Amino acid sequence: MSIITIVGAGMMGSAMSIPAADNGHEVRIVGSPLDREIIDRVKQDGYHITLKRQLPSVIKYYQVEEIGEALENCDLLIGGVSSFGVEWFGEAVLPGIPKSLPVLSVTKGLQALPDGTLIAIPDYLAAKPGCDGLSLNAVGGPCISFELADRHDTVVAFCGHDMDDLVKIKNMLSTDYYHINLSDDVIGVETAVAMKNAYALGVSLAIGLAESKNGIGCKEEYNQQAGLFAQSTREMYRLLKIAGGKEEQILYGAGDLYVTVFGGRTRKIGTLLGRGLTFEQALDELRGVTLESVAITKVVIEALMKMEAAGKVDIRQFPLLMHIYDMITDKTTVNVPWKCFEE
Repeated sequence: MSIITIVGAGMMGSAMSIPAADNGHEVRIVGSPLDREIIDRVKQDGYHITLKRQLPSVIKYYQVEEIGEALENCDLLIGGVSSFGVEWFGEAVLPGIPKSLPVLSVTKGLQALPDGTLIAIPDYLAAKPGCDGLSLNAVGGPCISFELADRHDTVVAFCGHDMDDLVKIKNMLSTDYYHINLSDDVIGVETAVAMKNAYALGVSLAIGLAESKNGIGCKEEYNQQAGLFAQSTREMYRLLKIAGGKEEQILYGAGDLYVTVFGGRTRKIGTLLGRGLTFEQALDELRGVTLESVAITKVVIEALMKMEAAGKVDIRQFPLLMHIYDMITDKTTVNVPWKCFEE
């Protein structure tokens, strides 16, 4: 069996330990500088305080200062940080690993070059000092960490530029409940799944709109949600083409959008904005939590603005994303541009 080290003890990274352990691998979880409390607790009794699950007893745990020990003789490194930890992962972890060690990142996000060109996280990391020559791969597709940890059937895509490496990684992690497709279309898969965070906020506006009329906790109304979902997939499809991804990757984005609308911080922020709160008021309600939906919206809209200035795109093709951007930059409260969705 292999040695799999997961760096980042967040919910998704830690959930990946379940199929790894079920396949008989030696699994090591290293906390990031922000995960000290999580690691302290799992070292005691294996209980993960944010995933709220008991992890397999065979897993070994390390604080960030012990990362060197955790990486010894490792066969696969899983990057378990969120998009807010990408810089740390790319600067503090990746430059010190062997070039032969494949990396699989659970991070969903996009970065933009100065001209607005969108690039996937693996390619962004590959350009960092000391990271050239690494095999950088990523996970995409609809997956709720709690359900993976509970061994519910889950279908995802692993993407990377070396199919042989992807096959090896799949063989390490594939189980009878964790079903893995492979793709060398890194920008396609990553664009599709990164955008689900922004558009899940957009779909969740409908929940808040219903509550503003009928009261908090009222029965949900689905026509508006469906209309926003349809517009979301339309705009995601357009972004895929702009980024240079294959059109079929929209399936992963739509699937990921579906699961994200049903829960979590993105649904909460969208619901609060849908009730008519300003972005600052909504953040106060959520006690200042970090929101990947906000980060990806800003990255992509500001990239599209640069591309539009160069005559490459028409930003009016993204009315829902523009409205989300206007809300999170405090230019407006909710006013869904329904007429702009007509074609």
